[in-house]
Amino acid sequence: MANITRIRFAPSPTGEPHIGNIRTALFAWLLTRHNNGKFILRIEDTDQARTVPGAVEKIIESLKWLGIDWDEGPYHQSERLELYRSQVQLLIDKGAAYNFEDERGAAVKFNMPKDGSIKVKDSIRGEVTFDNSLIDDFIIMKSDGFPTYHLASVVDDHLMGISQVIRAEEWLPSLPRHICLYRAFDWEPPEFAHLPVILASDRSKLSKRHGATALLEYQEMGYLPHALLNFLSLLGWSLDDKSELFTVEDLVKLFTLERVSKSAAIFNPDKLDWMNGHYIRQMRPAELADTLLDHWHKYPPPEINVQPDRELLIRIVPLVQERLKTLSDAAPLIPFFFTTDFNYEATELVQKKMDMEQTRLILNVSKNKLQNIDEFKSTELDSVLRTLAEDIDVKIGQLLGTLRVATSGLKVSPPIFESMEILGKDRILSDIDRAIKKLDSIPKNI
Repeated sequence: MANITRIRFAPSPTGEPHIGNIRTALFAWLLTRHNNGKFILRIEDTDQARTVPGAVEKIIESLKWLGIDWDEGPYHQSERLELYRSQVQLLIDKGAAYNFEDERGAAVKFNMPKDGSIKVKDSIRGEVTFDNSLIDDFIIMKSDGFPTYHLASVVDDHLMGISQVIRAEEWLPSLPRHICLYRAFDWEPPEFAHLPVILASDRSKLSKRHGATALLEYQEMGYLPHALLNFLSLLGWSLDDKSELFTVEDLVKLFTLERVSKSAAIFNPDKLDWMNGHYIRQMRPAELADTLLDHWHKYPPPEINVQPDRELLIRIVPLVQERLKTLSDAAPLIPFFFTTDFNYEATELVQKKMDMEQTRLILNVSKNKLQNIDEFKSTELDSVLRTLAEDIDVKIGQLLGTLRVATSGLKVSPPIFESMEILGKDRILSDIDRAIKKLDSIPKNI
């Protein structure tokens, strides 16, 4: 068994899994796959009072979204109660545990050694020493008949043949209790690795005030699973001082605990945005279009209230791809491609240092020029409209600003010539007609 890598991820279903939970799962999974071992999913639901309905489903959904698979499980500790009770009785029979009464009823405590110390090698922190005299006896079986984490995790890790326990730094103070339990059972303990804490950019504890903390919130915000997986892999682990972009295959090949830092990891949202934007820019137009459609199906954007045509979207995405940090950035930039029902104030047509009459002139002469173009392509539109701006003595930025609002309802939009080509002559002329009517509806004395 010593040569076989068996590692578990054992979350408690007390809410949606957050960044820290999933970083632990990822490191455990990478080490397992690196060693061609078995990855086990175990749900530690013995604290019934804190169990949240639907949390297990969220855990599974989060892991699947990131591509973290498992070979065994999910096992549920709540279905293994008789096993724990029999093991507790063995400890009582040995004198290593004892019954006692508290305010909730009968429970069982483990009898900690009263002197000496415990030395344990942590795979990340090296040798750590604990003074037994500073550790009180602790509950291993509660009055409700459910075991505590200390007892259940030790029993399960042994019986499931877990070779390495990878968990958060917060569990390090519990390590001497667990080692004493292993010794009381005459079991060989697994190797332990306690991962560094994750802090916000200001080095405070990561919390809601720093943004999302639950993993699936990042899915809703439009982050790609591989970008998030890559980002999480660097929260406490690094290959060197320059490498930041990794495929999953690279991470599996390169990941070792020796490269995990003892120091706190810093969650940098700007770096996540950069990384996500990088992976968005690497996508082929059809791939990005399909990813956007899937995202919008799960999280419908308010800006797009119709079912977008896939082939049309494939033509559109190259116009905005360079500007996207998240998938959610796309919808506000492109709603006009899918509907003519976009609104804007007539005064928005009037650009800086222009008046109503100049704006009306731009719209009318642009309409006349555009309707005579046979080849409605971006290059031809570029040439015709730039020449037109010179002919009527306005800046090209003013002319295009008016046409941009008229054809998209936006002050900032994707490249206008390419957008006009995609929309087509009939649609553009119709938009300009509507803009002229909007402008004509404004009282002349305004």
